[in-house]
Amino acid sequence: MKDVIESIAKRRGFFWQSSEIYGGISGLYDYAPIGTMLKRGWENLWRSYFIGLDDNFFEIETSDIMPESVFVASGHLKNFVDPTVKCKNCGSTYRADHILEDVLKENFEGLTADEMSRLIKKHNIRCEKCKGELEDVGALNMMFPVSVGVEKPATAYLRPETAQGAYVNFKLAFEAMRRKLPLGMAIIGKAYRNEISPRNALLRMREFTQAELQVFFDPDKINEHPEFNEIKDYVVRIFPVENRESGKTDEMECSALIRKLPKFYVYYMAKMQQFYLDVLGLSKAKLRFRELSDEERAFYNKYHYDVELQLGIGWKEIAGLHYRTDHDLGGHEKISHHDMSVSIDGKKFLPHVIELSFGVDRNIFALLDLCYREEKARALVSFPRLLSPFDCSIFPLV
Repeated sequence: MKDVIESIAKRRGFFWQSSEIYGGISGLYDYAPIGTMLKRGWENLWRSYFIGLDDNFFEIETSDIMPESVFVASGHLKNFVDPTVKCKNCGSTYRADHILEDVLKENFEGLTADEMSRLIKKHNIRCEKCKGELEDVGALNMMFPVSVGVEKPATAYLRPETAQGAYVNFKLAFEAMRRKLPLGMAIIGKAYRNEISPRNALLRMREFTQAELQVFFDPDKINEHPEFNEIKDYVVRIFPVENRESGKTDEMECSALIRKLPKFYVYYMAKMQQFYLDVLGLSKAKLRFRELSDEERAFYNKYHYDVELQLGIGWKEIAGLHYRTDHDLGGHEKISHHDMSVSIDGKKFLPHVIELSFGVDRNIFALLDLCYREEKARALVSFPRLLSPFDCSIFPLV
């Protein structure tokens, strides 16, 4: 199915490989005319829906290049690494969990380097190119370094996520927007990750677009939300860790889900599902929230559920809901020596963050996959009305 989508995308003007006339670089894609219209339509729908959830949610635009100290504070310099494995013969490098996944058809994200090395040896997994023996699994930081300045160049990085732009600006925004919480800061912009083995077209890229909403709130109020009663009877599709073996997706009302997760978190879980089912009109059976285990969660998350859609190539992550606690603001306070706490009603505290994170390119690929169908005489893509690049077409009668 991936090849079908890529072929249609190239022929019909959705997307194609960047700088193709020079051979291109894997993991880099350009949007063509119709694809750009589709992407802009998705982004505008996202803006109107998620920023519209609260009158204290706003969009900001921040720099793609940030100083090294930002990523020391956030933990990315130390922890933002992927497992790599290199061929002893030809030197080809692979992402270790991906090469295991390709051969054994299971998910191996979250295993340690030693565990992956043992599995590679146990199953005699060889280099995909020359069938040579593979070395032990190592690690590679995924960020792109940038040299800034001329006389005394400083090390900076292309941001690996848009989120840090909201965190370093939080205190300024809090003061400017009348000192109220919850405060939502939304960013739609580029992020950059030096993926070891980009794959599946727009699903795993080196330069990609994120749409993220960072919701700053009082941690003492995590078990409440003023609009929770609106969604308390709403049913959410959950794929918990304990269901991995059976593959079963549970359906739970939000009022039952709060026995496991805080109300503030569950509210945004319901709103994310409603975006896909009610706004975009996707099939309920094609969506689930996949719970990540302790080993799989990003180093900054306490709770982490991915929104997955069932595509022609299986269940794929297209968004995530993360409870980042005060990890980021605390890190920036420590490294920058700027006080990131707030005072509200006589109480001084460091806000916590719920992050709604969406891969825009992954969503576009998913739409092409889910909206594609074949009829007797033709193949076509039928987009939701709100996202269609064209409102109508007029053709001569033949």
